[in-house]
Amino acid sequence: MSDTTPADDELRDQLPDDLNAKGFVGPYQFPDNSRRRRPAVIYLAIAVVCAVVWAVNRGDDGSPLVNEGWLWAAVVLAAVGVVSFTSGWRMQVDEKQALVAAQGAVGWPVGHASAQQVWRGFRSRPTWRVLVYSAENPPRQRGLVLVDAVDGTIVEHLTEANPEDDWQE
Repeated sequence: MSDTTPADDELRDQLPDDLNAKGFVGPYQFPDNSRRRRPAVIYLAIAVVCAVVWAVNRGDDGSPLVNEGWLWAAVVLAAVGVVSFTSGWRMQVDEKQALVAAQGAVGWPVGHASAQQVWRGFRSRPTWRVLVYSAENPPRQRGLVLVDAVDGTIVEHLTEANPEDDWQE
């Protein structure tokens, strides 16, 4: 083994620092979906380069380096770039605000609750999925509330009597 080649036990996949929760102390900040716009700009720039290379060299009949593949690559990269850019929603609602909105939607005092970030639709609109239990001990009600992470509207909510309440007997 040469001096420049790392040993197999040294090669590891790593999460970016903003996604790695190991050793993190304090409230966790969910990454904003608007980060998708950065690679979208790169895709669009490469699509423009491919289209320009194709347009400049398309007059060359039978070119082994530039053919219709350059145009198809430009079209595909442009489509991926547009979808990535338009799905880069900026989240205006954090999990604490989603928990407050969920309490207002269910209509009873909330005890235990948890929020999970999910995405819905073709353009991956960020949404908080909030599971809530009523404040009694044991909780008599439970609910699931979907809160839009972009504008804070309640997408859906469902409440029901807690079936686990029967377990106490």
